[in-house]
Amino acid sequence: MKKLFKSILILLLVTAVLYGALYFHARWKSSPAAVRTYESDNPFITGDTLIAAHRMGGGEAPEETMMALMSCIESPTPPDILELDLHISKDGQLILLHDDTLDRMTDSRYVFGREGVRPEELTLSELKILNAGAGFNDAEGNMPYADLHGDAVPDNLKLLTLSEVLDIAESEGDFRYIIEIKNDGALGKKALDILYAELRERNLIGRTVFGTFNGDITAYCRKTYTDIITSAGIKDALSFCIAALLGLKDYEPPCTVLQVFYGKPYFRYGVNLATARVINYAHEHGMAIQYWTVNDEEDIRYLKSVGADAIITDYVKLASETE
Repeated sequence: MKKLFKSILILLLVTAVLYGALYFHARWKSSPAAVRTYESDNPFITGDTLIAAHRMGGGEAPEETMMALMSCIESPTPPDILELDLHISKDGQLILLHDDTLDRMTDSRYVFGREGVRPEELTLSELKILNAGAGFNDAEGNMPYADLHGDAVPDNLKLLTLSEVLDIAESEGDFRYIIEIKNDGALGKKALDILYAELRERNLIGRTVFGTFNGDITAYCRKTYTDIITSAGIKDALSFCIAALLGLKDYEPPCTVLQVFYGKPYFRYGVNLATARVINYAHEHGMAIQYWTVNDEEDIRYLKSVGADAIITDYVKLASETE
């Protein structure tokens, strides 16, 4: 019994020490003095922390609407990057929408009388009757646009096409873009074909980072459109994480930009990808490192201090003005 008790005690102590080490590492804040400078031709490594408007600033206006876009453009401190999510419609139009269904942000349940309507089921003209600001919550927790339907929906709250966004954005500023395609399979490949043609026509290939959580679309992009700047897929991010934390010397980066989530769930498991060591490792290998979705002033200040290449945020004004 004494041996068993001793073994249990040792196991508990080892577990406690390991948990403490992981907890400490997860919340470690690096000194700005630990950040190193590397020469790079990566267009998303600028020496400054760029501000990216997540869903075009979805904390300040209904996400991915013209109201949100104009809020970015007219801001005293406009973002450097616009982050967009795309779905393809039934008639082959690329529309801005984050979710796989229209339920959360639009009044589709009111209009169509059912839940779970997907954008690829509808034509652009059918999508255009929806109120894309119906699900927006303002800073006070109110939903100021929820009761607008049909003819009462203003144009700046309707679903947008990629072309509409680029027409306005390119006429008003010199933005960079982070664009994610949400569809997978054949629809995702078709959407990427359309996206590439649009970016090529507008000469925006060098100012755009393309990403997706769908591995088949990432593979198709890297095989078919070799000049597109791609961000890390899930497997890419995992391999980078292991390489950076272990300091592997023979790491070969699979992409140009690494976008990682800041905070939970990584912190919960002791993984901290926002240290000077990790950022230095990315830059040493020519990779820009961008963090999402960062809405806390203290977090923004810290990430700027350690050389994050971009902060992807719902609150552009807060991120831009935080020093």
